[in-house]
Amino acid sequence: MALILASSFSSSSLEPVKSRLDSLTVGFYWLTDIPSRIGNWFDDSLVSREDLLEENRSLKGELLILQRKLQQYATLAADNARLRQLMNSAELIHDRVLIAELIGISPDPTEQVVVVNKGSEQGVFVGQPVLDAYGLMGQVVEVNPYFSRVLLITDTSHALPVQINRNGVRAVAEGGGDLYELKLRHVSNTVDIKVGDLLVSSGLGQRFPVGYPVADVVSILHDPGRAFATVIARPKAQLNRSRHVLLAFSGKNSREQLLGGSRRSEPSLPSIGGETP
Repeated sequence: MALILASSFSSSSLEPVKSRLDSLTVGFYWLTDIPSRIGNWFDDSLVSREDLLEENRSLKGELLILQRKLQQYATLAADNARLRQLMNSAELIHDRVLIAELIGISPDPTEQVVVVNKGSEQGVFVGQPVLDAYGLMGQVVEVNPYFSRVLLITDTSHALPVQINRNGVRAVAEGGGDLYELKLRHVSNTVDIKVGDLLVSSGLGQRFPVGYPVADVVSILHDPGRAFATVIARPKAQLNRSRHVLLAFSGKNSREQLLGGSRRSEPSLPSIGGETP
């Protein structure tokens, strides 16, 4: 009985000591393991940072690719919208039309000429009217098998017979080298013309069919000391924006094409665009 009590007493009295020893042991192992744990944490941190940097580079690359595709989609959407406008305009034109795309402009700053990707292989001919979705742009002045040169109506060498859509009064619209401006030649101070009047092709000179939109009158200046008014019009066509155009085949020119195209250009007109009304 005494032995049992002694044993019980000794176990109970040593328990706090054992507990402290265990705590010290755990603390010792924890302290000795600190360098190893610091090394593992440092390695994990480095690996994670490299992974994050690599993922960041990859995401940036994907973002650039997606942005480029988005820009392309935006361009395609804009082109589709312009083509729809062009096709809607084509439905309003009674002549047969051919869609062409601008592929170049003249490097000469003194002339306003563009190049389209249709030529004699597609039936294009010299003098053929060229339009965009909004109005008359110009006419073909040179034809090659697979491309053609188009002189814009604003070129200084171009003159176009027009008439006021409101009352039929005729005039001649001349280019002055400015894509946003046409001038009307020899308009009397007494002529019935107003700002906002629509000018359309008159058909005189047999180069452009009747009724194609040409320009809107934006300015009229009457000088009492001069016999003629200064009339400025703004072209309806978007000469510096349109990428797709319509090449119109009027009835007369279409018949000539069917006969072999021997009479493609009008002889000895006083100006490229037509004759004075």
